[in-house]
Amino acid sequence: MNCAVELRGVTVSYRGSPALRDVSLDINERDFAAIIGPNGAGKTTLLTVINGLGRIHSGALRIFDQPMTPAGLARLRPCIGYVAQHERIDRRMPATCYESVLLGCYGRVGLLRRPDAKDHSLAGEMMQLTGTAHLRDRPVGQVSGGEARKVALARALTQQPRILLLDEPMTNLDPPSVRELLALVVDLWRRFSLTVVMVTHRLDDLPGACNRVVMLRSGRVLHAGPRASAFTPELLDRLYANDD
Repeated sequence: MNCAVELRGVTVSYRGSPALRDVSLDINERDFAAIIGPNGAGKTTLLTVINGLGRIHSGALRIFDQPMTPAGLARLRPCIGYVAQHERIDRRMPATCYESVLLGCYGRVGLLRRPDAKDHSLAGEMMQLTGTAHLRDRPVGQVSGGEARKVALARALTQQPRILLLDEPMTNLDPPSVRELLALVVDLWRRFSLTVVMVTHRLDDLPGACNRVVMLRSGRVLHAGPRASAFTPELLDRLYANDD
């Protein structure tokens, strides 16, 4: 199995405070990996680093065996789709959901080029696949939380990524919406042979497709391995010790 994401000794600091400490980690192609840990563990920072947007103070990151350096950023970033935890969108924003989804193609075609007919067709197809086609002309700031997550997924897929990063996609969703969104993510993972890396705090909601678990605490990897070896009482106690 080829390695999709490889970190070696990665350290990241914000204002002198370490957010990741000497993190070494492998995620293989087509893995469905969950990153879990208490608040402040460095989960979102790890996604930001994998996305090529985090400043690494020491260590190295490779994506599909290619170094993620400033010189290689433009080449590698288009293969990584990202769905953020929160998108602050003004309800008065005139852009439609379709226009928001179409933005995903710019990571692939470049900001200085206009989307062509194939890009428009792809955006429509991704809205269909994510169940958001009926939102095509709806203002992007006037959809529900679950609908907004699906629109964000459609936008990420319009980029045609090989890696999909999800930062707490179930936050503030009711149980039926959580189940629907996870089923959609699993279907897309299989359909497009994606590598999925998902940050979550809802351990009970991890889909059966999730085969790999990374446990972070205080910016360090406590455990990384198959799901079956992760959820032991001893590891969970260490992970969430003294965490409210």
